[in-house]
Amino acid sequence: MQANETRCICTVCGYVHQGTAPPDCCPICGATPDLFELQTRAEPQKQESIADQWACLNCEYIHHGSAPPATCPVCSLSADQFEPCKAGQAPTQAEQRDISVVIVGAGIAGVSAAEAVRKAAPSARITLLSKEPDLPYFRLNLTRYLAGEITVGDLNIHPQQWYRDNGIDLRTSTELRDVNIKNGTLTLHNHEQLTFDRLILAMGSHAFVPPIPGANRENVTVLRTLRDADFILGQVHPGLNCTIIGGGVLGLETAGALARRGAKVTQLEGFGWLMPQQLNRNAGDLLARHAENLGIKIRTDVRIKQIDGDERVRSVVLENGENIASELVIIAAGVRSNSYLLRQAQLEVNQGVVINDYLRTSDDRIFAVGDIAEHRGLCYGTWAPAQFQGAIAGLNAVGGQVEFAGIPRSNTLKVLNFDLFSIGQVHPNDGSYLSFEALENGRYHYIVFRDGQLVGAILLGDMRLAAAIKHLIEAKTCCTDLLHGNPGMKEILAFIEAKPH
Repeated sequence: MQANETRCICTVCGYVHQGTAPPDCCPICGATPDLFELQTRAEPQKQESIADQWACLNCEYIHHGSAPPATCPVCSLSADQFEPCKAGQAPTQAEQRDISVVIVGAGIAGVSAAEAVRKAAPSARITLLSKEPDLPYFRLNLTRYLAGEITVGDLNIHPQQWYRDNGIDLRTSTELRDVNIKNGTLTLHNHEQLTFDRLILAMGSHAFVPPIPGANRENVTVLRTLRDADFILGQVHPGLNCTIIGGGVLGLETAGALARRGAKVTQLEGFGWLMPQQLNRNAGDLLARHAENLGIKIRTDVRIKQIDGDERVRSVVLENGENIASELVIIAAGVRSNSYLLRQAQLEVNQGVVINDYLRTSDDRIFAVGDIAEHRGLCYGTWAPAQFQGAIAGLNAVGGQVEFAGIPRSNTLKVLNFDLFSIGQVHPNDGSYLSFEALENGRYHYIVFRDGQLVGAILLGDMRLAAAIKHLIEAKTCCTDLLHGNPGMKEILAFIEAKPH
């Protein structure tokens, strides 16, 4: 195989770093150099094969042809990471490449869609609409910005000139007001109308605020946008009494960022442990102990009665009558898809806009990606699937036939200086699952198998095997030989480490 280009891929968040050596840390998720994989773009070897479809083992992109592509156009893995699969519908070419593609939403899903459209169709007219006034930025890095790890300029996905150079009409401070599917038009906040041949919806989600009495008081906020982050930074100072409502990833990273700035932080979680969607109780308890060592007061199994004060918040009142002094309250209770206008437009909407494996909505001209999309009953709500979906929708909008089969959800923690990785099914709900757990020398491993395959894992204090575990789960690698040997955790970890990834 003849190498053409070498680059490093962050195995945690999918960031691509051009060059033969990884950066000192990932600018997206903060991962260390050992969590990067060196990958080489290469021409595939000539081979005899009757297969006419090839599936990427990483992201399950389907390539049509007698040989796999040199690299996956979605996740950039090399040709040897494809396997032949059953023949299906041949790809269709766009009858008219000079088409109008409008992308609503300029987060990572929308920008990835724009990148893919431009690469696949150089003459396509691309309009990218953003409700926010800023250049498109990495939303997942807002907590690192709060913590002072990066500056506001480091948040940008691309500089302004990139959009000009690629012929992308980026319109910031632009809000969508109406979608007319029948006429193929969009109405903007200034009453301007846009027509589209293809529409990619990447409108994301909004922070969910539970119906807590007093949630509308001054200094009660969420962290969803750069403006939210700037407001919080304007309030925080050493000794500030701050309460975070929600013990998930965002809530914890926010708590860590404010504690680093000297605030007195109390974290409230209604469940019995932190990050209940991603961790089991043992892992959640270990995380809580680490957070408390950073000066964060952790309260679980709590119920909030109201947020008290006058115009401005003064305290959070629990159901048991306890008052928690609070000059700033940040609600991190999850998100909801921005689907209202699309319901009005009579697209099929459930939790999010319902899409098929080609990321098409109930109207074939319209695609949905990222937080707003519901694929096979699942709204991912995380960065990596949004990037993958955006790239796939961009290709399909200009004539591709790329399928998205879903990927395991994975999560890591930034800001808290705590190695944590969670992926897949970590809450076995019946006897068909086989789980292994070990805590040794401050390192916690929890590995879950089902039907002879690795399906879930939690790593605390040790990220060395994160990339290998991610690959084994996504590639659906058979592990029956290992399991027949009645292994202990050491044998399981050795097996994972020995597998190529």
